[in-house]
Amino acid sequence: MIQQMQWGEEFWKSCPVKSVMAGGAGFVLGGAFSLLMGSMAYDVPVGMGGQPMSDLPLKQQFKAQVKDLGTKMWSSAKSFGKIGAIFSGVECSIEALRAKNDIYNGIAAGCITGGGLALKSGPQATLTGCAAFALFSGAVDLYLRKDDHLPPTTDED
Repeated sequence: MIQQMQWGEEFWKSCPVKSVMAGGAGFVLGGAFSLLMGSMAYDVPVGMGGQPMSDLPLKQQFKAQVKDLGTKMWSSAKSFGKIGAIFSGVECSIEALRAKNDIYNGIAAGCITGGGLALKSGPQATLTGCAAFALFSGAVDLYLRKDDHLPPTTDED
């Protein structure tokens, strides 16, 4: 029984499982974020068959907008999922190689992820992506690792 529990714990802590879970969570959150932002967007998809959107019947307008929103949601969900999976897998691998859990794992993973995603756009974009992802990852890690979230001293606080 203990051996099965240890195997299960090792399974959930493995880098491939963490990467898949982060990719799935990124996919869901990316789609939800796109749905939220798309519902507030002012741009309207071009009408069907070359007609302006305002000239179409309400049912066709709704259909075109839902199709456009679905396309944007799918694209955003894929992007967030890919970023989440790559970042999580790289960070977990770096942590396993270094045998340390500190802020530098996230910064390095951010640099590798950002640079890797921008690789096809040239060296300047690669360096910018590396720096931007590393800074963002470092800022998030610093915020999450702060120790000044102490519990209140009394019940009235």
